[in-house]
Amino acid sequence: MEPWLAIIKEFGFPAAVTFYLMHRIETKLNTLIASIHTLPEKLK
Repeated sequence: MEPWLAIIKEFGFPAAVTFYLMHRIETKLNTLIASIHTLPEKLK
């Protein structure tokens, strides 16, 4: 159990920041994908 606690203490904060940033990027990518899908309709 002690090795796991050391791993969590050492990598917990960087992992949390990484997941937060990935979530933010994912929402922006979803918006970008939706814009790309509507682009052909707007160009007609």
